[in-house]
Formats: sequence, C-alpha cells, structure tokens
Amino acid sequence: MTDNQTAASATPSGSEKPPAGWTPMLFIGLGVALIIMDATIVNVILPSIIGDLGINSIDAEWINAVYSLTFASLLIVMGRLGDRFGRRKIFFLGAVVFGISSILAASSSSGPLLIAARAVQGIGGAMMSPTSLSIVNALYRGKARAIAFALYGSIIGGMAAVGPLLGGWLTQTFSWHWSFWINVPIAALIAFGTWKFVPESKAEGDVGSPDYVGAVLSTVGIASLIFALIEGRNYGWWNSTVDRTFMGKQWTTGHLSPVAASFIISVVTITALYVFETRRTRHGRSALIDFDLFKIKTFGLGSFAGLIVSLGEFGILFSLPLFMQSVLGWSALGAGGLLASLALGAFVAAPTAALLANKRNPRFVTRLGLGLEIIGILGIALCVSPGVSGWILGLWLFIYGIGVGYATAQLTGLILSDIPVEKSGQASGTQSTARQVGAALGTAVLGTILFVSLHNNTVSNIAALTSAPEGAITNQIADAVEHSAGTIIPNLGKLPFIAPDQVGAIQDAAQSAFSDALKTTGYAAGAFVLLGLIATIALPPGDAHTREGTGNNADGDAKELVNDFE
Repeated sequence: MTDNQTAASATPSGSEKPPAGWTPMLFIGLGVALIIMDATIVNVILPSIIGDLGINSIDAEWINAVYSLTFASLLIVMGRLGDRFGRRKIFFLGAVVFGISSILAASSSSGPLLIAARAVQGIGGAMMSPTSLSIVNALYRGKARAIAFALYGSIIGGMAAVGPLLGGWLTQTFSWHWSFWINVPIAALIAFGTWKFVPESKAEGDVGSPDYVGAVLSTVGIASLIFALIEGRNYGWWNSTVDRTFMGKQWTTGHLSPVAASFIISVVTITALYVFETRRTRHGRSALIDFDLFKIKTFGLGSFAGLIVSLGEFGILFSLPLFMQSVLGWSALGAGGLLASLALGAFVAAPTAALLANKRNPRFVTRLGLGLEIIGILGIALCVSPGVSGWILGLWLFIYGIGVGYATAQLTGLILSDIPVEKSGQASGTQSTARQVGAALGTAVLGTILFVSLHNNTVSNIAALTSAPEGAITNQIADAVEHSAGTIIPNLGKLPFIAPDQVGAIQDAAQSAFSDALKTTGYAAGAFVLLGLIATIALPPGDAHTREGTGNNADGDAKELVNDFE
C-alpha cells in the first residue's frame, strides 16, 4: 500500500475533523470578510468622501461601482489561474494586491485617484474570492465541508452588514480614510497566515495550454455587461439622454448610447466565448469555462438560483441605508448599527445550518433560508414609513439575516457538490461571477425602481399639497431628490426655489415619497428572491451523508485531498 493510500484510509471523507485542521479556515475567512466588507463599506462613507474631495455624483457612483466591475469581470480568469498555478499562491497575491490598493485608496486626494485604487482593490478581491472557495472545496470533506461552507456563508452574510457599521464608526470617529487604512494590517495578516498555514492545491495533471482568447472574451464580455447595468440611468439604456464624450467618442442625445453599445459588445463577446470554449472543450483542450459543467443539475440550476437571489439581496441592502440616513435622520454609524442586526441573525444561523443540513439535507436548509429572507424583506416593505421604529426594522433584518446565514452557505455547497476538485476553480469562479452579476443587476434594476418611484412619488405628493409650488419647481425638487438619492431631503430648505413657509410640507412629502418607493423596491426584491426559491425546487437534496461533493467518489476524494497537501 502506498503512502497516499495509507493516508487516505486514515482520513475517511466523512470525518468531522479535517486533516489540515481549522487553522486554514481562519485566514480564508478573514480574506472573505475583507472582500465583502469593502464591497459594502463605501455606502455609508460616500457623503464624507464627496464633501472632502469635492467630487460629483458620477465620480461617487464609480467609487462604488468600479470595485464590482473589476471584481466580477476577472473572477473566472482568476479561478482558472488558481487551478493552473496554485490556489494558495493566487489567494496570497490577492491579499498583497488588496493591501497595496488600500494604501492608495486611503491616501487618495482626488476622485480619479480613489476610483483607480478601488479598481485595483477589485482585482485583488477577484484573485481571492474564487480561490478561497476552491481551497475550501479541496481541503474539507463530508461533515467538515458542511461546517466550512456554513462558516463561509455566514461570513458573507454577516460582513455585508458589519461593513457599513465599521465604516460609519471609523468615519464618525476618525475620517473616511480609515475605512481603507484598516484593510492594510488585515491584508498583511491574511498574506502571512495563508503562506504559512494554508496547504497548496491545484488541478491535477496537465491543464493544457493557457486559454488567452477565452480570458479576453470573458473579461470584455462581463465588464461590458456590468458597465451597461450600472450606467444605464446615466447615459440612457438605448438612446443617449445627454450629450457627452465617452472613450474618445461624442455621444449625442437621441442617438445610440454607450450603454446600448456595451450591451451589444457583451452579447457578441459572450456568444463568441460560448462558441470558442465549447469547440475547445470538444477537441480535448483546456478551456477557461467548461460549459459542460452547466449540464450538472446542481451546478446549472444552483448558479441560476444564486444569481437571482443576489439580485434581490443586494438590491434591498443598497436601498435601506439611504432611507435610514435621508428619511429617518440617522447618522452613518446609526444606520450601520441597525444593519448589524442582520449580521447577528447570520451568526445565529451559523451553528445550526450545518446541523440542519446533516439532519435533513442542504436543499431543505437553502429553502428555509430563502423563505426567511422573503419574510424579512416583505416585513420591511410592509412596515416602512417616515416614523417607523428602528426596533421594528431591526427585527425584520434579524429574520432576514438568519435566512442569509442558512441560504448562502448551503446554496454554495449545493452548487459545488458534484464538481470534481480539479475543476473547482472553474466552477467556483463561474458561480461567484453569476452572483456578482446578480448583485450588479440588483443594484441596476432595483436602484432604477427605487429612484424612478422616488421621482414620481415626489412629484405627485408635492402636487397634492394645498399650497403646491408651480409644476416646473415641483419637477426641479423631484430631480434634486432623485439625483441625490434622497440625501438632500433633510436640506431641502437650502434650495433657493423653495419658499420658507413650504419647506416643512415639502420635506414631509419627499419623506413619504421615499417610504413608498422603498416599499415598491422591497416587493420587487422579495419577488426576485421568491424566483430564486422556485429555482431550487429542481435541485437534488444534496444529502450530506451520501453525497461527498466530487462525483460521489469517497476514495477519490480522500486520495485527492492527500495529494493536495503534498
């Protein structure tokens, strides 16, 4: 018997204690926490950045959006690089890139510099995200894997709320710069711990020649799609709504917009990617994306469910902080503190998610989580008003957080449950990209619903006042409220075209308009999560006792695990 076989038989795949222990998970979890924190922290610190750097609303949008743009467009590429050159190596380099870019962001003195630093942060995040999933998928088996994915999912759900809380506290106590400075020691700790304690793993055997064409097509296609989703409201979805120069070309009102051009580029390049990658796979050559993976029911349906669920989840989290600060009058720290109730719910779910998955099955836990998310979102939508109590919102956010803690972890596990370890980089990168596209789509679709509803509701509410201003002034007020994402509501009295005796009534009208717009957005978000829940109906149970996650081959799992450590 070989050494590998002896080690494999000594560590059966159903063992609760993984051979590597839980130390690697500590640094993987820190890396995931850092990525998610910086994806959400900017929402509450943007007002301070705008005031300090004197940037306009477009620059402010890009500070938030460019991170998602570079992150999502490179996920598949980085997952594949991890398979080829080593997942630990790419994860480590990602932490280094993230730390350096955080220094650049923290020391930025202008909008363009901060945007560039955030773009590099997205690259670092893209290096860490798919490789972190691949490492978890390679290191843990059986019940240990269920626990690892439960921890992974709870970190994602929890940090989505902790990010705004931490950003609000740092901004209020020190300055917005510290929301980025804090990343530097954390990134250094992750890099050190990863290099010292995380075992290396990569795809076994010959992975073939690099797929440069696939990498270019994937990056251009996804980047173009996400640019279009983010910028649709700025440039016009099909025809340009403004005269503006972009990428060296003058775009004229009434003619094709750069967003429409981006959609066309995205469709062409993604179609070309499918044709090229399918042909490459058919001829036995290594491909960036193996579209045959989507024929695996758990992966295909699970990835679709993940995209739709992210659309609903990230859309409502984008809307709530704006409402809390603009209508309820809370500080950034207060808004972040309320969102911490979501994190509390996610952490409460963590210890029970794996137990429920082992007792029932992961699909049951996923459905339970999505059901709780829908209840939480609809609860918020039903009770939201200018005078709503923070305790009421906190209760619904807590229920929503429990749902996130259950659904995120188990859905991730189900998506990868039948993926061979040697393709885990491809698979994790693809499903992570699907979720990021869903998040961008959620911001675009639900953001559009929120702001269009806010504008229309503001117009109708002000027009219904006894002493309503002229129609042109009403539209000016509605434009100001919409363009500022509602943040101007507490300061409407400073607008020169509003009479002093009308300020109070107009502010009340705008606050009610924001509440009604958030209700509409909440109902839409709940509907999207419900669609994701429906998509899980066709998923197999994913019984943790019988499914080991790599083609149901326990011996192969154990042997692959041992080989990964060598």
